[in-house]
Amino acid sequence: MSAATEKTAAVLMLRREVGIFGAVMMGLGSILGTGIFVSIAIGAGIAGPAVILAIIVAAVVASCNGLSSAQLAANHPVSGGTYEYGYRWLHPALGFTAGWMFLWAKSASAATAALGCAGYLLQLAEAGDEWRIPVAVALVANMTLLTATGIRRSNWVNIVIVSITICSLLWFVLLGEAKVGKTWSVRLSPFFLADSKGRVLPGLLEATALMFVAYTGYGRIATLGEEMKNPRRNIPMAIIITLVVSMLLYVSVGTIAVSLVGPATLEMATVIEVAPLQKVIEVAGYSWGANFVGIGAVTAMAGVLLNLVLGLSRVVLAMGRRGDLPSILARLDREETTPYVAVTAVGVVISGLVLIGDVRTTWTFSAFTVLIYYAITNLAALRLTAEERLYPRWIAWAGLCSCLFLAFWVDVEVLTTGPGIIGAGLGLHYLRQRRRLAHRQSDSAVDVPET
Repeated sequence: MSAATEKTAAVLMLRREVGIFGAVMMGLGSILGTGIFVSIAIGAGIAGPAVILAIIVAAVVASCNGLSSAQLAANHPVSGGTYEYGYRWLHPALGFTAGWMFLWAKSASAATAALGCAGYLLQLAEAGDEWRIPVAVALVANMTLLTATGIRRSNWVNIVIVSITICSLLWFVLLGEAKVGKTWSVRLSPFFLADSKGRVLPGLLEATALMFVAYTGYGRIATLGEEMKNPRRNIPMAIIITLVVSMLLYVSVGTIAVSLVGPATLEMATVIEVAPLQKVIEVAGYSWGANFVGIGAVTAMAGVLLNLVLGLSRVVLAMGRRGDLPSILARLDREETTPYVAVTAVGVVISGLVLIGDVRTTWTFSAFTVLIYYAITNLAALRLTAEERLYPRWIAWAGLCSCLFLAFWVDVEVLTTGPGIIGAGLGLHYLRQRRRLAHRQSDSAVDVPET
């Protein structure tokens, strides 16, 4: 084989351009968005004030999963995340299932982020809600174009976005603390919200499952492993820092939001305007400070959307390389910094999901699929050897059991749809594997010399 042929046949790898600071900011950009500005209100409508407990439990579960992801990424720093880990440490079918679930889960999360961002934008502009879907589609298009320009520019834009977001959240906390002392005992009682049968556990567990999705933005650090500098050191450190900072912010914001206006008002603001935190500040009597919170929400969810397009496109790239998706999706640009075909395809899929127009439906669907995805992550972490392992095995066991348990407490409609999507994906995987095997056998038959 000639040198030119070898270069063509080789798999093109993305350049390592992301350091630990950039990785942490990407993780925060993926976490401090839809979850904190929208899903806290959704969880409050399900579990009442106990959503605060759900936030804490979800953080613990996410920490177990984050440590499993960290040690897997440190040992195998390539694009694709658990899709690649499943192939390497488990079985091709499980690797494909992880990639398939990630595409569905995070595409739904991205659609939720776009709809939430549009809701806050319209609130700031005092425009009608009928523009929510068109504005959301326009946001997806713009973030897709930005991602196609490469990881370096996307990273700098993300740093600016996250900085504005953190400032707006600290502003929300400072304003809220000034009034929360007079209302917290009323708004937080009763702490647990019972369903029609008098049960409190189902609501708490469903809210925990929904809040878990909010924390899984740390996975963006793992899926970008191929582009990380010094991945064995930087990936675990970046994931741990990201989870600690995000948990502190989530608990602070969730406690103040519920204490100020109560869970019913929070949920209603999500249904009507998709701008709950801005509504909280207005109800608390700080209408003059609501716009800055709204601006922070817009930048936050724009950041989530940007990071999700980045992460999704890298998984699509990995699946295209292996032939689980069409190979055209594995094409890179001339500078080898962007899988431009994969980025475009991801943008089209997210835009399609935006047309659903309901943030609770898209977020709940994301919860089930992402829990299955991280169950496979922990299963792969259990297969690491003593030399490869960075953390005790019980962490992976805790993450695995928690994910499988929480996955079956989401909405019943989603619970029945999810297994069907897994089955359809495995059927597609089987057919593509059969076709590839047939092509290889055909090529081998042609190459056999006559005797």
